[in-house]
Amino acid sequence: MNEEVIMAGFGGQGVMSIGQLLAYSGMKAKLEVSWMPSYGPEMRGGTANCTVIVASEKIPSPLTTHPNSVIVMNLPSQTKFVPKVKEQGLVVKNSSLIDEKIERDDLTIIEVPANEIAEELGNTRVANMVMLGAYIAEKEIIDLDIVKNSLANVLPERHHGLIPLNEKALDRGYNLVKEPASV
Repeated sequence: MNEEVIMAGFGGQGVMSIGQLLAYSGMKAKLEVSWMPSYGPEMRGGTANCTVIVASEKIPSPLTTHPNSVIVMNLPSQTKFVPKVKEQGLVVKNSSLIDEKIERDDLTIIEVPANEIAEELGNTRVANMVMLGAYIAEKEIIDLDIVKNSLANVLPERHHGLIPLNEKALDRGYNLVKEPASV
């Protein structure tokens, strides 16, 4: 197994956090992992993306030019990264902020109303966790419980009070894919 995923959005949307969470969870699952961040020049509102590789074998390079999957939180990220996804790859798209259709027919596309779901949960900042939950449900590379149990290791201590909310957000994204009628 060699899963290469790019997570992208505006700065402040939490793409680095979900990348770190996926990488840490992969380590806990005894897999090989790599996490490579990339920031735009702005702190908030600029572009941000990270590449995460989770594999059963050693990872020769932390970079990818053609990922298996992308998680896109905004339209500029969709425009930039969807063309690079391998054939038969996966796109998890934040349909709350992206209404532009993806023209490729060789991809699995999961549209997640992440911002609306996060708002229902009471905090729009967990939209990233909703997206990650949907990705985990589709790819099944790491068990959701491992990801939830990794939250305390990845989130800063000042945010540990938000762990239950992040767990709910992961569950909602996961269930959107696994049990679409119940969400």
